[in-house]
Amino acid sequence: MLTYARSTTLAAVEGLTLAELDHLHDAASNSIGALLAHIAVVERAYQVMTFEDRPLSAAENAQWSTALSLGDEGRRALRGRSLDDYLDELRSVRHSTLESLSARDDAWLERSVSPAPRLNVHWAWFHVAEDEINHRGQIRWLRARLPGRPVGDRP
Repeated sequence: MLTYARSTTLAAVEGLTLAELDHLHDAASNSIGALLAHIAVVERAYQVMTFEDRPLSAAENAQWSTALSLGDEGRRALRGRSLDDYLDELRSVRHSTLESLSARDDAWLERSVSPAPRLNVHWAWFHVAEDEINHRGQIRWLRARLPGRPVGDRP
């Protein structure tokens, strides 16, 4: 699921320019770039909570809070990165995830997530896939409405 979701996300952003990544459809929407940053940081946060079995540190919260929360601060701060920068981050995060998952067995998936004990690890990683798929849908919607893009430019 994680690999398939990522492949469709990558296809959805193929060829986008910096201006297109930073474009805001309206005052309440997130940019495509901000959504890519969010996808990467959500995965990093779940790596910490499941692989390291701990809550985010104060430093991690400070570093990642804008991309986790998005909103007004995200619209202001999550700008100016090239598609290659986002893709490198997404690849790095996913490589770490797949490497860490391959070192664990299925029983590990049933363990409770210490920072959120009502959740098990299996649900946590389902949520990572679900979050990416949801935002990939937003990315496709935003891409189809970018100024200057031909009608029907949907990967």
